[in-house]
Amino acid sequence: MDDALRVTVLIGSTREGRAGGRVGRWFTAAAARRAGLDLDPLDLADADLPAAYPAEPTPALNRFRERIARAEAYVVVTPEYNRSFPGPLKQAIDFAYDEWHAKPVGFVSYGYRARGRHAVDQLREVFLELHTVTMRDAVALDLLAPAFDDDHVTALLDELTWWGLALRDARRVRPYCA
Repeated sequence: MDDALRVTVLIGSTREGRAGGRVGRWFTAAAARRAGLDLDPLDLADADLPAAYPAEPTPALNRFRERIARAEAYVVVTPEYNRSFPGPLKQAIDFAYDEWHAKPVGFVSYGYRARGRHAVDQLREVFLELHTVTMRDAVALDLLAPAFDDDHVTALLDELTWWGLALRDARRVRPYCA
């Protein structure tokens, strides 16, 4: 798997009783059926990140940054809370900066009527500032549906893989500097 694309699946909800763990496991299992991906699920509920940005990085914060740096692509799993994404997800995103640069980001969102699409709209703006390439195709799940549909997973992974491999090659030839 040396040539496999290293993809961090970042599960962004930390609420008690959340659906994020279930959605993240479903997506990771669906993505694992695809050859050529080395998946690293990273659940913020288990990451032990500090509640406020510390003057000195904590060991957990250093581990988080290392996992973000090691990844070549990301899939962010997010709910929609009040037409946006969770605060702990924003805090986690902000704990890294250079580590995100010149890498693709895909989205799996969930909720009810809007299926998390408003959260993804907000996240696209945040990741634009971090010099990433966000994927056009996304997976948006309705929590009231009897089962999750894998149809959009393929489109997201096709796009993420293309960009991930292209940007990997580009970073090897010419390191990115913002």
